[in-house]
Order: sequence, then C-alpha cells, then structure tokens
Amino acid sequence: MSYTIEQNSAEGRFETTVEDHLCQLDYRLADEGVMSMNRVFVPSPVERRGIAGALTRFAMDYCSEHQLSVIPRCPYVAAWVKRHPEYQPLIHRSD
Repeated sequence: MSYTIEQNSAEGRFETTVEDHLCQLDYRLADEGVMSMNRVFVPSPVERRGIAGALTRFAMDYCSEHQLSVIPRCPYVAAWVKRHPEYQPLIHRSD
C-alpha cells in the first residue's frame, strides 16, 4: 500500500495519517549533516500495514537526497536498515 508521507520540520518528524491516526517517525538534526532517528510510532488500530517501513524508507530516502548521515536510535529503524543493506552507507560512523 502507498501512503502520503510528509516532512513536518516544525515538529521534527515525518508523518502520515491513516484512518485518522497520526503515524510518525520522530527525528532530530544532530550535528551538521546528521539526522538522529529517534522513534517510529504507529497506533495499534493501523499496525501491521507496512506504515513503519514506509515512514522509515521515506526518511532514509530524504537523508540520501540531502546528503545526511543517520544515527538510528530507534530500534525499529536500526533493524530496518539491517534488512535493507542498500541504506547502510547512510549510517553515521563516528571516528
């Protein structure tokens, strides 16, 4: 299924509304060029529809397009990136 996802920079999140339920991936721009992805939240009435994955893919594509590296603080995001190795080069490596 396809979802209309938008960036809400004022709230620091990527979001979509499904059946009147706000679904979101919260982030914080850490250092210059680094986005910390902190939490994915999908309310239980709309769980198990691929919404969390769609939010994560959208956010990762956004980071790729804007040359941002990612700190996956959210366990869901970290697990998602492991299942999608094409996004692993975006993971922030601290020296």
